[in-house]
Amino acid sequence: MLIIDSKDCENIDKALKKYKKKFERSRILLQLRNRQAFTKPSVRRRDEVLKAKYRQQIASGKIEL
Repeated sequence: MLIIDSKDCENIDKALKKYKKKFERSRILLQLRNRQAFTKPSVRRRDEVLKAKYRQQIASGKIEL
């Protein structure tokens, strides 16, 4: 549960903006999406390896964005 400390004189828009930012940082939505479908550990590892290879290719200059 997210709790936002707001002052009495604070605008509701500012409080909503704080809530949205805190919600995004907590990655609750990302966890929810990951839990909707089970992925096998071997598939998860394979994805991590492919992402690491991609990052290395970008860092070495083989792939330009």
